[in-house]
Parts: sequence; structure tokens; C-alpha cells
Amino acid sequence: MTTHAPAPRRNAEEQLRLDAALADLFQNRIVFNQTLGLEIESARSPEPRIRLTMRPQLVGNYFNGNLHGGVISATLDAMGGFALMVAIGEKHAEESTPQVMQRFAKMSTIDLRVDYLRPGVGASFLASAEVMRLGGRIGSTQMRLVNDQGSLIATGAAAYVIS
Repeated sequence: MTTHAPAPRRNAEEQLRLDAALADLFQNRIVFNQTLGLEIESARSPEPRIRLTMRPQLVGNYFNGNLHGGVISATLDAMGGFALMVAIGEKHAEESTPQVMQRFAKMSTIDLRVDYLRPGVGASFLASAEVMRLGGRIGSTQMRLVNDQGSLIATGAAAYVIS
């Protein structure tokens, strides 16, 4: 019986480089995320998180000041994609930062379902996601959005092309 040694993991310095590159991609290079004001709260598995601070530009219901449903959907979609990026980085822990970053070049959403559970009321919102499956070509996630009071605002499920 032959045993295979586990693949070498990236060292702490390389992990910091990957974390910085992923943050730059998500918060700066994906300009729509900047427009929404999405900020990484945690880039760690098994449940990365992003934060959204309420602003007048994000209001969908003028009379109540609720977060726009499209912003909720876009935030959950971005969260699902971010969770997969983190998971891909973990799955390919033997690769350098440029190699892992190249894996994101073809990522795109192929299916997204959002369930709106409560009005989007709050000063800030926290999105989290769990990767349900990370295959060779497709990844799937389940996402949650809560407000600053801890109320569940919306849930989502999505599938992404990852290669």
C-alpha cells in the first residue's frame, strides 16, 4: 500500500500575500463592490463574512428607509463568490498567490436564489456564507444577511462557475 504525503501548505508570509491580494480584488478591483461599500470582515474558512454600512444611496423604500432588494441580492451574490474564493485558496494551499488569483479569472454566477425574510432595516449588515460544494467546475454556496441587531434579513443560495 502506498501512502501519499500531503501537499505542502503555503507558509504564513505567502498566506498574508494571498489575503492581501484577495482583499484588493474584492474591495478595490471589483468596482461594483466598492459602489455598494462592501468590506471584508473575515476571510477565514469555514464562514467568511463581509459588512455593508447603510447609506442613503442604498435605500429602496423611500418612505421607510429600507435597504434596496437589489442591494441585498448583490451583497449575497458577492458573499457567495467571496466564500468560494476563500475555499479555493484553501483547497489549493500548495499554490502561490498568483496561481490562486488566476483561478478566479473565470468565476461567474450561474444561479442565484434570494429569499427576502424581513425589511432591510439597520445601520449595518453582515453577510456570511457556507460553501456547500466545491467541485472542479462548479461551486455552490448558502448565504445569510443579518442586520446590526442580529435579525435575519435574507438568505440565498447560489451556484458559480469556478473554472
